[in-house]
Amino acid sequence: MKRVAVLASGRGTNLQALIDATRKGDIPATIVLVVTDREDAQALKRGIQNFIKTLYLSPEGLSREAYDSLLLEILQANQVDVLALAGFMRILSPVLIRAYPNKILNIHPSLLPAFPGLHAQRQALEYGVKVSGCTVHLVDEEVDHGPIILQRTVPVFDTDTEETLSARILEQEHLAYPEALKLLAEDRLILQGRRVLIRQ
Repeated sequence: MKRVAVLASGRGTNLQALIDATRKGDIPATIVLVVTDREDAQALKRGIQNFIKTLYLSPEGLSREAYDSLLLEILQANQVDVLALAGFMRILSPVLIRAYPNKILNIHPSLLPAFPGLHAQRQALEYGVKVSGCTVHLVDEEVDHGPIILQRTVPVFDTDTEETLSARILEQEHLAYPEALKLLAEDRLILQGRRVLIRQ
């Protein structure tokens, strides 16, 4: 049973999707810790409401490396095996990435490598794509760059706004993220260079 920590900065809807999926019992993982870098993050309330150990870790006055070193101590003290980034608005430093090689998941609201970084849905609309979606990938030392585990697509309509497209993508995120966590928790991911193969 993998011990998972979820790092979040905002509403925590993907956190909730992971909580719901792990509680059903078909993923060999349990969420043991929720950490946020924002005191007002809704994710904090979700963690508390679901009786999960929850922590606000302020980044004030800390370098990225110093913050991640503190966070790593907390993760190790809680015997965390896997990290899941759920709207965590900080770029992880090598301190964390090297401590959890190929054990950090991230979800991004575009079909990577298209539209990395912030406001991916707005980028997609401005570019004029006809299909968008979400990507779950392993985290490496570049932003929104690591090997792709799975992707889900949605159509982009002429009438879409950033809000309507974001909502449609978010529905797919809530399906994709638990699926990817299940694959990782079951040790079914095989890396061949940048390619992620799934063991049946």
